[in-house]
Amino acid sequence: MLADEIGLIDQHCHGVVAADLDRPDFEALLGEGRRGTFASALGLAVRRWCAPVLGLPAHAVAEDYLARRAELGWREVSARLLRAAGVARWLVDTGFGFEDEFADLSGGEVAEIVRIETVAERVIAEKGCTAAAFDEIERSLRDGARNAAGLKSITAYRCGLDFPLRDTPPAPTALDARLTDPDALGWLVGLAARLSAELGLPLQFHTGFGDTDLRLHRADPLLLTDFLRATEHTGATVVLLHCWPFHRNAAYLAHAFPHVYLDLGLTIPHVGQRASAVLAETLELAPFDRLCYSSDGYGLAELHHLGARLWRRGMARVLAEWIADDVITPADADELVIAVAAGNAARVYPAATPRPRHGPDSPDRPLR
Repeated sequence: MLADEIGLIDQHCHGVVAADLDRPDFEALLGEGRRGTFASALGLAVRRWCAPVLGLPAHAVAEDYLARRAELGWREVSARLLRAAGVARWLVDTGFGFEDEFADLSGGEVAEIVRIETVAERVIAEKGCTAAAFDEIERSLRDGARNAAGLKSITAYRCGLDFPLRDTPPAPTALDARLTDPDALGWLVGLAARLSAELGLPLQFHTGFGDTDLRLHRADPLLLTDFLRATEHTGATVVLLHCWPFHRNAAYLAHAFPHVYLDLGLTIPHVGQRASAVLAETLELAPFDRLCYSSDGYGLAELHHLGARLWRRGMARVLAEWIADDVITPADADELVIAVAAGNAARVYPAATPRPRHGPDSPDRPLR
């Protein structure tokens, strides 16, 4: 089936750790609560699907997997797993810092997603809490967006998705180095939405589960309903990331609002064998031309690889069942796969300037 063959656009991911990892450090990156473990659906998926890429038998025990990883070294492991994912274009959130070698390791085109809170916090740290700082935040966001493929907000982590809607900046106050003030965040998101409309850059939101810094009930994308009503006719494009366990809620929002897109992101590798079930639930309401692919891979190239591998497997299973039940024709199934794998993202994300590769033939430094 085409799902096994088509090149992907990974619309949201992060860099990889440029270091060899011991078992505690590796397992810490297998979970969102900083206490990950091989004894999980994700751990099983690593042993089943990543082990053969490293030259081990499927289901290799954790000790053998980690020994092989150490033998090859992080660079070789990352290159093998990233290149085997079949991703043609990676859109990388640089909020954690951009991995300079990601383009070389992945073998694909790389463009940046600018995290708006990171930009705002950098300006506030430099300028202080002044009216001039808010003007500088807009200038900095515009500058960062110049070569970017999109913008991203982690407001779900900072105050929740029920932030106040503000067209003007709040009065200067003593803001923490880590921006959590709801009024300031509401203004910042509003600014990003205006830039989305003006510059044609999608605005991504973390929604659904994440690490323990998150209050999950405040990350339900339904809390964005007023914001979506306010931005529906502005030309802005909103992308809901990850979404679990609210993926059906996100699918409804994409169904109801024509400027809303969604993906399942880190949900897919974490649910492992259940990926097809989550995909089927999302496709109950989500328009086929508004669902995109992403891995949200971070730290471990295993997550980038499993995002792609399990998405392909899950989508193939869903569509095979639909074809068997005469719900969809094989030709229509192929069109659906093409749209979700890359077509929808190619339509809404601009052809941003790729990040330069780094190596002996490409000495340029990062743009930011």
